[in-house]
Amino acid sequence: MRDKELRLALVCYGGISLAVYMHGITKELWRLLSASRAFCAGDPASGGSERVYRAMFEEIAEASGVRLRVLTDILAGASAGGINSVFLARAIDTGESLDPLTDLWLRDADVERLIDPAQAPGHAMTKFWARPLAWMAAGSGKLIDETVEAAARDEVRAKLDHFVRSRWFEPPFGGERLCNLILDAFDAMAAAPAGPRLLPAGQPLDLFVTVTDFAGHPERLRLNSPAEVVETEHRLVLSFSSQGRPGERLAEAPDLTFAARATSSFPGAFPPFTVAELDRVMAARQSEWPTRDAFLARAMPRHASARGAERAVLIDGSVLANAPFRPAIAALRERPARRQIDRRFVFIDPAPGFAFALNGKIDGVPGFFQTLIGALSEIPRQQPIRDSLEALSARSARIERMNAILDQLRGEVEGQVEGLFGYTFLLDYPTPKRLAAWRRRAQAAAATRAGYGQAAYGILKLEGVIDRTAQLLSQLAGREGPEPQRRIREAVAAAARERGAYEIGTAHAGGAGPEAIAFLRAFDIGFRIRRLRLLVRRIGEQDGDHERSDLSEVREAAYTALSAYLEAQRAEPHAGLRDVARRLPADAGAALDALDATLNLTRLDAETDAALATALSGLSRDLKRPLLLAYLGFPFFDIATLPLLQGEGLDEFDPVRVDRISPDDATAIREGGADACLKGTQFHNFGAFFSRAYRENDYLWGRLHGAERLVDIVLSSLPAGTRLRPGRATAIKRALFHAILDEEADRLTTIPGLLASIRAELGPRGD
Repeated sequence: MRDKELRLALVCYGGISLAVYMHGITKELWRLLSASRAFCAGDPASGGSERVYRAMFEEIAEASGVRLRVLTDILAGASAGGINSVFLARAIDTGESLDPLTDLWLRDADVERLIDPAQAPGHAMTKFWARPLAWMAAGSGKLIDETVEAAARDEVRAKLDHFVRSRWFEPPFGGERLCNLILDAFDAMAAAPAGPRLLPAGQPLDLFVTVTDFAGHPERLRLNSPAEVVETEHRLVLSFSSQGRPGERLAEAPDLTFAARATSSFPGAFPPFTVAELDRVMAARQSEWPTRDAFLARAMPRHASARGAERAVLIDGSVLANAPFRPAIAALRERPARRQIDRRFVFIDPAPGFAFALNGKIDGVPGFFQTLIGALSEIPRQQPIRDSLEALSARSARIERMNAILDQLRGEVEGQVEGLFGYTFLLDYPTPKRLAAWRRRAQAAAATRAGYGQAAYGILKLEGVIDRTAQLLSQLAGREGPEPQRRIREAVAAAARERGAYEIGTAHAGGAGPEAIAFLRAFDIGFRIRRLRLLVRRIGEQDGDHERSDLSEVREAAYTALSAYLEAQRAEPHAGLRDVARRLPADAGAALDALDATLNLTRLDAETDAALATALSGLSRDLKRPLLLAYLGFPFFDIATLPLLQGEGLDEFDPVRVDRISPDDATAIREGGADACLKGTQFHNFGAFFSRAYRENDYLWGRLHGAERLVDIVLSSLPAGTRLRPGRATAIKRALFHAILDEEADRLTTIPGLLASIRAELGPRGD
């Protein structure tokens, strides 16, 4: 079998009460991830849709010879999507179940439970004069009569009446109540039986949650004149990361509660979030928050170093970043790779094409309140993701161009390397010492033959090394923001210049002076990573349609070495350097010396040479020689492709594709999009807060839509020319739909008519 990973980076939009629909989708993704892990580990799957997914993976393996592992290692969310991202990340990291969370969503995401007791009307006559506003919000009562099932109309009318009569000009929902509900959910997940982590050991998990800093924090900007100005920044991204080591956790529950509560502070519905609110909740629960100070210093460094994080006021993350692609894209760097990868960005948009209007459609010139509310809230929140998608498209286009260049240059480079070494007998018998000597000889030859192009390449590579080194030292120093990082970068560049690192050009034999070569050998991790990526690509090409057992040792050696270099460029292994890094930008030379010692790339190089030499020695000549030529010839390839990649290099060597999950994309059961399926879209996306029947409806459609689209995404990752038997995709989806309906029948007690209707639309079970 050939192993392949389908890596999903999940981005979840805001959607207010459509959070329940998104929970259904993330619940189904959790089922898929669990089934994939069980399939690859040879473990049995649980029942329900997970059993159907596992059978699908077995069928894929039989049809294509691919053992497919689906994993989600990057999550980003805003507002309602932020809450769902937090809980899914927790389940992936710990192996905990999302099932307890479903019961809490259905029971507690209700206007009656969310209203702050201090805001609720005291008796039936409180603000009785505001009742007409409730009927206006409901379209004079017609909307309820036309869209709500008869059994739920009284419930919706009563709750809407209660909601509108809550205290005016104060957020009706309680912030502390939401904090407690989130903490209760974490407790319920922790109390339920848990399985293994849903990521391979050593695979990082990154979570990003956007919030809006209401007062803002200062950021310094450099200009020509004046030399420096201070600007107020309101965007804030809370980030969490786990490297998958034994005993390591993504974050503690209070830290994640901070993020989930802050990102969902929808203006006008929930009060702004402060640290004091969570402090009060933890004290009332008699619970500890041991990571409090460290978390606040990391999450809000500007506030922590200035007026104190306790004074920060945070509101809904979707105000300025409803579709947080940017941090997820940045997380693509430094991802480990152990096998072939298909990278996808999957975003959940519960209400695509949403257009804000106070009453019906926008027709002609909007009125005063329509313009005001749209400008202040809805238009920024609904800004399209074109810029993010164009960035991903440009990145993928660069990779595809790079791969085309590599293929075009392959014959030329192999000719150069064979001309350099000839058909020497020793080339068939690599040893660690020979491999190291051959690498250096090939690199010197590539530099010499590149001529003037070597100087540009060398400077570009050096600048990239300085960028990476400065970024690593900035992380160790805890310096956030462009201006502190710029100062550290300038200090590192000055120290490198003092050491002769910029002595690059044709005046030097091999294209660089000894000091420059020494600097690159000490700090240029990116070059080693790119070289191993090329070797891995060549191994994959040698594999053909199936992984060859005789290549397994060299494949394992290459991936092990690659993981070691990727780990070396992360901040965590160098935590002992934090004190010296905090002295930057002063004494950058000492920081470089300390980093050189902890990186110890000379040791990693020797270990890599030893492992590769041993693995290559066991191959036949027809397999060994192409791999050696690619590995030794990499400097020739790098000189040609690094300028195309703008000096940054790429960790994942394949283009990124983007998939969407929304009601508009899932039409196997019912067409018509959100209007035909969802109830939470009513009352400007607050609808599901007014009825359990609404929440059950949206949750069920979330699972069904999620199942349909996830099957589409998985099957689209099959090798070119490989397909399941005709009709199998439809049959798998139908089996999933029936499994979900069977699984949820006892839980979803208020919508028996919908369950029966969907079964009728599906028809016979078939396979």
